[in-house]
Amino acid sequence: MSDIATRLEAELPGRVLRDPAARAAHSRDTWMLNELRDLEGQPPTPPLAVVEPESTAEVAAVLRACRKSGTPVVTYGGGSGVCGGVETAGREIVLSTRRMSGLVELQPDDLSARFRAGTLGIEAERQVQEAGLTIGHWPQSIELASVGGLVATRSAGQYSTGYGNVEDVVLALEAVLPDGAVLRTRPTPRAAAGPDLRQLLLGSEGILGVVTEVAFSLRPLPEASRGQALHFPGFAEGLEAIRRIVRAGWRPPVVRLYDAPESARHFAEHVPAERHALLLLHEGPKPAVEVERSAVAELARACGGAETDPALVDQWLETRNKVPGFRGFLEKGIVVDTIEVAATWGRIGRIYERAVAALRALPDVLSASAHSSHSYRSGTNLYFTFAARPEDRAAMAASYRACWAAVMQAVDAEGGGIAHHHGIGRVRRDFLADELGEAGVALLRALKRALDPDDLLNPGVLLPDA
Repeated sequence: MSDIATRLEAELPGRVLRDPAARAAHSRDTWMLNELRDLEGQPPTPPLAVVEPESTAEVAAVLRACRKSGTPVVTYGGGSGVCGGVETAGREIVLSTRRMSGLVELQPDDLSARFRAGTLGIEAERQVQEAGLTIGHWPQSIELASVGGLVATRSAGQYSTGYGNVEDVVLALEAVLPDGAVLRTRPTPRAAAGPDLRQLLLGSEGILGVVTEVAFSLRPLPEASRGQALHFPGFAEGLEAIRRIVRAGWRPPVVRLYDAPESARHFAEHVPAERHALLLLHEGPKPAVEVERSAVAELARACGGAETDPALVDQWLETRNKVPGFRGFLEKGIVVDTIEVAATWGRIGRIYERAVAALRALPDVLSASAHSSHSYRSGTNLYFTFAARPEDRAAMAASYRACWAAVMQAVDAEGGGIAHHHGIGRVRRDFLADELGEAGVALLRALKRALDPDDLLNPGVLLPDA
């Protein structure tokens, strides 16, 4: 295994990085526990080398060489993951896709664009906007995440209620399988040629193959865009308003309901104390925007909603991706994180109450709150935020895991989904069987064994230990 880097250097000259700085920079993602370990002087052991292929053929060559030598491969896109999807142990080759960047093809009449997998989300969006189009996929990590990473983690964007999530905008994929074979799906608007093979890669977190190209289905930039803000006496009333809005067929791209603690934290100037803020953004043809805005206001008022200054939406748009890093909190002895889950309308209210209560019952927790940011006909998601400060700094990791366990157990007890869009990584893998059942996990393991019998692609991610 120690010779694999040398062999790759010979096969791909100029593509292999072995210097300590490059190896350390590609040894982890931004998962809070990895940030904590780094602060404590216990970072992951860097990989053997970082390889930066420039083509699908070079990716295939790397995977074939590593399979022949029995060397694990960890795929690295933008490194923006927050669930422990990238973590090395000193025996891997990290395959970075960042040299595989740029627009391959734009078809305005077909409303489609094909990008190489290392293209950052914001770069892809800017290029299609030059043609008056949009992908419509705006994850908070859009400036950091690669389009291949968005596929691998089954990403959701901030405009998802109207435009869908990544699985709704992916038209076709190209990927290299663990044995070096290249899979290409055809860019058709729909197909019934057996199971949808794109779905094997969407959410696979790098354990079944390496995404090398992504074709998106686009839409024209909207003619009009208008914000709307309301507040409600209770979180339940806000959820009911969203349910009625979506049920009626209205699809504002942005629908975000904040509970009272988060409303006070972000919007105290415009939202009365103990009220729950709902932010909406309407987009499309100007007449449709005005009709939708009026209809939504009427439905919200029927649930106890009161309108407030729509400048709240502008405030959110300006600051939505400005999130403080973990390091400042960790230096103060505080562990923080967000946990996104999903459930049907009949379960989501109980999950909110149960999870927040479970967090607040923990001795170290300073705050626990939630908001909903992605809604569907049959349900919505919740995005929990917690902060905890144990008396003993040595207990920070244990306190963090206790907070995660409290939320996961509450969600499972009420029949919800344990992950909405950040993925499983390492932080959720021990809870995966709670949702999928033993049969579901066994099926995933069978797929993994069939494609990657030696468990070389991103080992330790997604699947719980056998």
